[in-house]
Amino acid sequence: MTISLKSRFAILAGRFSYWYLHRFRHGGSAYPGKLAARIDPDVLGALGQDRPTIIVTGTNGKTLTTALIVKVLSQQYDDILTNPTGSNMLQGIIGAYFAHKTQAGAKRKIAVLEVDEANVKAVAHYLHPKAFVMTNIFRDQMDRYGEFYTTYDKILKGVKANPDALVIANGDAPIFSSRELANPLQYYGFALAEEAANDIFAPANTDGVLCPVCEHILHYHGITYSNLGSFFCPNCGFKRPALSHQVTSVAAQTPTSSDFAIDGHPYHLPIGGTYNIYNALAAYAVGAAFEITPAQIGQAFGEAEKVFGRQEQISVNGKTVTLILVKNPVGLNEVLSMIQHQQKPFAFAMLLNANYADGTDTSWIWDGNLEQLVQSGLATSYMVGGERYRDIAFRMQVAGVPDDALATKPDLNDVIDYLKQVDENQIYLLATYTAVLQMRQKFSQAGYIKAGF
Repeated sequence: MTISLKSRFAILAGRFSYWYLHRFRHGGSAYPGKLAARIDPDVLGALGQDRPTIIVTGTNGKTLTTALIVKVLSQQYDDILTNPTGSNMLQGIIGAYFAHKTQAGAKRKIAVLEVDEANVKAVAHYLHPKAFVMTNIFRDQMDRYGEFYTTYDKILKGVKANPDALVIANGDAPIFSSRELANPLQYYGFALAEEAANDIFAPANTDGVLCPVCEHILHYHGITYSNLGSFFCPNCGFKRPALSHQVTSVAAQTPTSSDFAIDGHPYHLPIGGTYNIYNALAAYAVGAAFEITPAQIGQAFGEAEKVFGRQEQISVNGKTVTLILVKNPVGLNEVLSMIQHQQKPFAFAMLLNANYADGTDTSWIWDGNLEQLVQSGLATSYMVGGERYRDIAFRMQVAGVPDDALATKPDLNDVIDYLKQVDENQIYLLATYTAVLQMRQKFSQAGYIKAGF
């Protein structure tokens, strides 16, 4: 494919703006892409023409799943382009091409891109992906997506336009096997064999409890969390599809690690949470599809790093601050479940913003099971902050946090000073997306982390 003069000029302008912003300003991953697309709306097609692409999408887990896939594929690929900043809309993905340094003499190139659900159609139109990876779909940012069936429809527009692309989807999520697709399909999930005789229902107030085929209530043989598990509908016969790859056992979990087996192969991940085992399983499935061996995948998992805002650990005056992104009730509940594996008392803090990137509707915090955290007694102090600190402070009070145990820090400049003074050595700091960005900037300015990602 010949690159047009317009595309060449757009690429030149984008690369220059990226260089300037990172050389003389404080960086920026979206603006260079926005500028290039303004000059040539088709510039992404020119940028991506020389390498196959994997698109990773879904509500939760995109960033870590993408990072794990990059680790796995790096066992055999020597030039992998990705977007580690989490800037996953069209302009951010264009910007990722400007940020990437092509490896001279590379023999195997590939792009692994986290893509916002509403941007899958546009990105896929230009890059014609070799594979789509779907993590899950939960209620998230109602102001942008509406109900989660609407979200899936947005994704499917990109998938159906590329019928030759392999779809690697979470088979434990009923929505992903509810539509007929021309694409080759592989599903992953948890074995849950020991619970095959069960006939149970998803917890109350769970998304997607109705059969997506006939709208009767779904039944389950076993549930991992939310509506994920071995589902079946006694009315129409819809059930979980056959799994190509599965978690066959979970040996141990802590807030900072997971030991489990996939297809009988034991793995250790230096990251906690059942939801992150799913992310590792998705990366394993991609690795298997791209002929990465189980041993190489184990090597990749062992090298896994905490990615920005996802269980990122920051040392502040000898205390460990674990920064965790939360953005919807399912994600919040899984984080709360994970940190309750902590053996010693800890401090709990939550920063709530409601900008466009966070979702402007904060009502989701009422579906988070903060009462369970309070009743566990494991958190011995609480702090809230962010632009919507009043909302989260009231939610904490309703959950049962006494007024004298709840600190309020509306100004993020005061948060680090507060963290230094708490009695606990472990602090879990949960934050919405823009609050994570703002807080990381504060940590950087204070010298606790390096600037950038």
